[in-house]
Amino acid sequence: MGNQGAAADTPWQPPTVVEQGLYEAGLNANWPAFFDVLAGTDLYFPMSRELMDAVPGTIPFRPFRDPKFDGLALAVFTRGMLTPPTGDHVFERSDLASLAKVWPKSVRWLAVNPGTPVEAFLPADPKRWKKHARNARPEQQLKTLWTGHRHGPLAHGMACGAMLMVNNGAIWNHLGWQWGGYSEEKELLKRWWGVTGRASWLETVEQLLRGEVVSPAWEFVLRVRQALLAEYGTLPDAVRWRETAERVLVSRTAEVVDATGKPPEFDLDADIALVHDLIGRVLRYEARFRADGLLDADTCVRSVLAWDFGRASCMARWGLGARLGERRETERALLRAGDGSRQVYRSWAEFATGFVLGRCLHFDSEEFGDWYTDMVTVHRILSTEPESPWLSVPWEQSSADLTER
Repeated sequence: MGNQGAAADTPWQPPTVVEQGLYEAGLNANWPAFFDVLAGTDLYFPMSRELMDAVPGTIPFRPFRDPKFDGLALAVFTRGMLTPPTGDHVFERSDLASLAKVWPKSVRWLAVNPGTPVEAFLPADPKRWKKHARNARPEQQLKTLWTGHRHGPLAHGMACGAMLMVNNGAIWNHLGWQWGGYSEEKELLKRWWGVTGRASWLETVEQLLRGEVVSPAWEFVLRVRQALLAEYGTLPDAVRWRETAERVLVSRTAEVVDATGKPPEFDLDADIALVHDLIGRVLRYEARFRADGLLDADTCVRSVLAWDFGRASCMARWGLGARLGERRETERALLRAGDGSRQVYRSWAEFATGFVLGRCLHFDSEEFGDWYTDMVTVHRILSTEPESPWLSVPWEQSSADLTER
């Protein structure tokens, strides 16, 4: 069937559960099990960045010859075996089913992870690949790079993006290559964020790290409630919360008028109505959070800045994968995301509800649709599965770890 590149007595640490499954199946020549794993995961083609920039939207095959095998081979790599984004070297994403549809007849071998301990050369058999792909089991949502950062401040910064990474099926602690390949990362950044180059990526990362993308109104009403909680020791009811927020808005408007001698350039009545409505939305979301186990009965959402910090953690790595930045820039952004989160929140639980509320206020419009229910699923995964960073990465980071960055 093929060739497994490492001897059985060679110690090797698989980077993820995928490579572990391939390695064990290959050593035992259990090719049905090998294909079960291969058909259920993403495959990545090594490509030239210059070529992909010149012909976007295509994956030109680049067969090669290996002296151990007769005929041409085509190389693919699994997610955990991808090398860091450097030089002209990039990767494009596909899968076994898609590969079977376009397999070139002149290529005799599929080279899986060539040149690595989990190397396997498989005879070309697109019909068989399609059959395996139809019966493929989906991968688990929580994916961990076992050979990556799993402790310390950098892991904490990456874990701040875990809700989005897990929802997307990406490795939560991978620095550069996340889910899609090079061209996919670029397209998604453009479509969702309007990021088309290095300058706009840097600007977006900075805005997220400063908490400037979330609506100021969302954070305002939550800070008013936190002030009332600190003063009285109990959560205010809706009436007191609204009345206090209104008084603060009126007082601030008076300060503006006194300082400028002119009427305000904003509509105070509209702002008050917006805040009243927003408080109602927050309370209804929190009631649903409690019903679904995201919030305890006597707690509330502290802040929605997690929505920005969590996306900053992801944006820093998306930009590296799209080759808009350098590794050190991404690492610094991740550390800042962790620092900012620890200044606002006291636990992963608090961070999580802030992230979910921000996402819902942004996208969900109280429909409690996929924008919300997906987060309930991710919250359950991160709260219970042993490899979750919420369970393995302490919220508080030691001073020694922080000074060794």
